[in-house]
Amino acid sequence: MLIGEKPPYQKLFPPAFDAVTWEDGFWGRLHQLCRQTILPSMRAALDEPENGAVFSNFHIAAGLAEGERKGTMWSDGDCYKYMEAMTHIYGATGEQAIIDELDELIDVIARAQEEDGYISTPMQLRDDKTRWTDLHDHELYNMGHLLTAASVHHRITGQRNFLQIAINLADYLCDVFVPCPPELAHFGFNPSNTMGAVDLYRATGEQRYLELAKTFVDMRGSQPGGKDLNQSLQSLREETRAVGHAVTAGYLYCGATDIYAETGDDELLTGLHRIWDNAVNSKMYITGGTSALHSGASHRPELQSRGGGPVHEAFGYEYQLPNATAYNETCANIAHAMWNWRMLNLSGDAKYADVMERVIYNSMLSSMSLDGIKFCYTNPLRWYGAEHPLLSQDTYERWYLLYCYCCPTNTARTIALLHNWVYSQSDDALWVHLYSSSRLDATLPDGSAVALRQSTDYPWDDQVTITIDQAPARELSLMLRIPGWARNAALSINGETSDQVLTPQSYMEIRRVWKAGDTVSLNLPMEPRLVKAHPKAEEIRNHVAVMCGPLVYCLEGVDLPDDVSILEVHAPRDMALEARREDDLLGGLTVVKGTARRVLEGDQSEALYFDAGNEREEDLDVTLIPYYAWNNRGITEMTVWLPRSY
Repeated sequence: MLIGEKPPYQKLFPPAFDAVTWEDGFWGRLHQLCRQTILPSMRAALDEPENGAVFSNFHIAAGLAEGERKGTMWSDGDCYKYMEAMTHIYGATGEQAIIDELDELIDVIARAQEEDGYISTPMQLRDDKTRWTDLHDHELYNMGHLLTAASVHHRITGQRNFLQIAINLADYLCDVFVPCPPELAHFGFNPSNTMGAVDLYRATGEQRYLELAKTFVDMRGSQPGGKDLNQSLQSLREETRAVGHAVTAGYLYCGATDIYAETGDDELLTGLHRIWDNAVNSKMYITGGTSALHSGASHRPELQSRGGGPVHEAFGYEYQLPNATAYNETCANIAHAMWNWRMLNLSGDAKYADVMERVIYNSMLSSMSLDGIKFCYTNPLRWYGAEHPLLSQDTYERWYLLYCYCCPTNTARTIALLHNWVYSQSDDALWVHLYSSSRLDATLPDGSAVALRQSTDYPWDDQVTITIDQAPARELSLMLRIPGWARNAALSINGETSDQVLTPQSYMEIRRVWKAGDTVSLNLPMEPRLVKAHPKAEEIRNHVAVMCGPLVYCLEGVDLPDDVSILEVHAPRDMALEARREDDLLGGLTVVKGTARRVLEGDQSEALYFDAGNEREEDLDVTLIPYYAWNNRGITEMTVWLPRSY
């Protein structure tokens, strides 16, 4: 397997790294913000001694500086994610300054690497630590992100300086792990290492790196002593539920999906399908978030005797979806999108693209301030303002520095690489997954060229226009995703209305001989709508949320009269909603306006229990904003779900 080849068991594959160019649009503007603001600000944070991830550790390990180790045990991995993001930006811009910065960092990392290939500076700089004795030392997390960043760097730049560090490291890991020592069966607490090993295999074609990835997955759960926390209680092939730490879960599922794409291990895929059904259909928030619990206990009594144990940052029970205490860690949300991107390319099934889109517009973007400088770790769906009780990693406002800095670099690299998720190719088709103004210049498997332009103001506007600029002189299919929320979608080709049935949550195929100048117009009506949850989701039973297109909306206290709390706002059954563009609000966005009901509980509202029947109701005009834009106007209340008023 070499760069540019389609994995043998993968239906779709992304075009070349430089085939997609953002134009002015929602994601194009965010990509520009990433280049101009997010990453420069992030680099400054990564040079701050009090931050949780710092580049100074590499200089100390390399013997180029003196000082104390700073940051967390997983800080190296977060630095590598920054480097990966910078590499993706270089692929889009070709800026020499980026290569110069990366070359300088790579040189320091090479000097910090041990002679046998080992590198994890938190371990190297502590005398009280011994290799491979505590899975919470996050050695494989750090190393996995190095393998991925180096593989991406080689693919985009063609250079081998970073790749050679990864090869040295992977050869060392093969020596340590491929023999499958039982005492290391559950290592890799946060298993970026599996994805990284597959990435390196795809960059080099060296089969032993694929075998290394398979070893990482096969060892997990193979010996007694595993825990639900990091999905090591039982084999992934036997697993039936999404359990434990939602980041380690997402990374594990991503790596296993990569392995299936290369090997066709049907037993592995069957396990992944079971887990996906459980995660998405009973444990996923409306925003795409996945980790309900700050902390709790393993919820599988049938396995407690084997050591299910405590969990944190974790999936909850089926349908356990609290609002104010929702954890929804940003990295977990992004890992969920990464997994669905992989499952999409295996199958071409639109349900995976729907989940991917749900995450990136909602529970990923909600982690970052609109100016791209500050971030948050948790993403709750209800907030009680300055009176909100803070749990682990909660903060009243987003922060610039934090002792655990994994989420900012993950958000940045996802925005930086997102153009790779817009389109895919198959043997005889182009697939459009995401709608945002962009250009595609691709080469088909037979060597012929194809180019198209996508023009749209999605998600603010329901019109998408695709113009063909170049196409082969033969039939070619264009596969357009019809999102699951899109009812009454309409299509026209060269101005003529099509009678094809546009089924929500599917890809519509248009097969024809295309010529330059052909246009396809897709209308995806974005009427605001009320959404409810499964009745077993007790925390949100008899509640509704507002969505418009792919966006989840929320009500912020700052948009209510001073004497009104979000707790008093109810949604009447016949609540009329209107989408309205507000160019001067929060950088320009579409709000949803409606008339709600204010329910006043009377004098007993502060009691835990009180007699019903004393409520007073009155109409209340409300304005809801996209969930991703909340917490940009000071500390205030917020809610996604509104109780129904009858």
